[in-house]
Amino acid sequence: MNLIKSTGTFSFFTIISRILGYLRDILIAIFLGAGPLADAFFVAFRIPNTFRRLFSEGAFNAAFVPSYASELSNGRENAEKFATNIFNLLIFGIFFFVLIIEILMPYFIFLVAPGFSGNEEKMNIAIDLARITFPFLFFISLASFFSAIMNSHNRFAVAAAAPIILNIFLILVLFYGSLLGDKLVYYLSYAVTLAGVAQFIYLYIYVKKFYIPKLKFKFSIDNKIKNFFSKLLPSIFSSGVTQINILVGTIIASFQASAVSYLYYADRIYQINLAIAGIAIGTVILPQLSKYVNSNENEKISLIQNKALELSLFLSVPATTALLIASEEIISALFGYGSFDKLSVEKSSKALFYFAFGLPAFSLIKVFSSFYFARQNTKLPFYISLVSVILNILISIIFFRKIGFVIIPIATSISSWFNSFLLLFFLKKDNFYSLNFTFISRFIKILFSSLAMGAFVYYLIIFFETNLYYEESLKSIFLIGIVILGLIFYLLIGFFIKAFKISDINLKY
Repeated sequence: MNLIKSTGTFSFFTIISRILGYLRDILIAIFLGAGPLADAFFVAFRIPNTFRRLFSEGAFNAAFVPSYASELSNGRENAEKFATNIFNLLIFGIFFFVLIIEILMPYFIFLVAPGFSGNEEKMNIAIDLARITFPFLFFISLASFFSAIMNSHNRFAVAAAAPIILNIFLILVLFYGSLLGDKLVYYLSYAVTLAGVAQFIYLYIYVKKFYIPKLKFKFSIDNKIKNFFSKLLPSIFSSGVTQINILVGTIIASFQASAVSYLYYADRIYQINLAIAGIAIGTVILPQLSKYVNSNENEKISLIQNKALELSLFLSVPATTALLIASEEIISALFGYGSFDKLSVEKSSKALFYFAFGLPAFSLIKVFSSFYFARQNTKLPFYISLVSVILNILISIIFFRKIGFVIIPIATSISSWFNSFLLLFFLKKDNFYSLNFTFISRFIKILFSSLAMGAFVYYLIIFFETNLYYEESLKSIFLIGIVILGLIFYLLIGFFIKAFKISDINLKY
């Protein structure tokens, strides 16, 4: 496996998906802004989307890939039997879970958005929309199962491309936004569920090369299956700790008008980098790392872990620097149109600024957790994540009345750094990871390159200040230009001081 090329493949499709997601969010900002309808839709959309991220962006992979890889080493027949049992249990388990939540949706919405209870119309709209979007969870969970099968065989492109379908469906609906009026949120919600069906069919077509799903009403729950589910539940929590923290933030933010929307738009920006610097790397290294752990190849384990950490910081540290310097300009250029007014830009950019502090930590959690998941240990990351979420809740609740919704990204960043440092501490304690000199040297150079790039981007923002004003229609073009110039500058500095080497691209792991 080539870490950089595999991550690059995964990241390429992820970036396309996020670009389409950005276009989707621009259209949502234009037609819905940050008002009550937007708040109701974002709550209804965030519920199944959070579950999607929990399942497809780490949790299911974390539990399934090492177990499936172990079964593959004992023969394809054993692996197929194991996969079929998991597939059928998922179908029946998730079907009844979705059915129960659909019936109890009013209570469920009250739990995730208690602040809506003072506005009966907003609460009823959120309940209706959530009932429409929630079946998405059933189809996307099965699609995630297919993705995990393909990832186990080091086939990352198809699974990485699947989320593009959701954005295409939503964009097609948004093109008719001006005609649909207040009904737009309902059509968007139907599009979410239809996209889940489409992703399931798309991945089913490709997974058949490696595994043919078989629906059986009779399945055996042996020790292997019990062991898998005992790892799955902790991994859902630990892999999705960032998403859980965001969901907690949504619950608390629902008590402040439009705060859910402000957090949503800020979340959309930093998630682009997290998908590449954390999720992509964690997903790509897991199958190979699991293989080397099973065969006790310690040198290769150490090489992959240090390179994964290095690559994660190489991508996340400059992104953090840029977001801290230009959070308001970025929000304005990307979403500051139509119903998304100056106040919305100001509030969302504040959220983005404080989320940016935690961006490297969000990525490190994904990478460090993979080091444990490869060893089929999901419990320790779970316990650490649980403490992290409790810390997040405490900080948010204690300071929410005094500071407002801005405490939510602050608390998320603090708790995420706490989580990542604890993971590193226990990895060192258990002798599962050791820093090598090359990594330490590269990290210092990455910091220097990022600071130099930050100074350069700051100068560009001042130079093009008038072109980035809220009222300017071409501000997004200037922002894209600044981003491209900043990226080129960062890569040039990094290359000259050897923060990275061209030879790393062809290095096999």
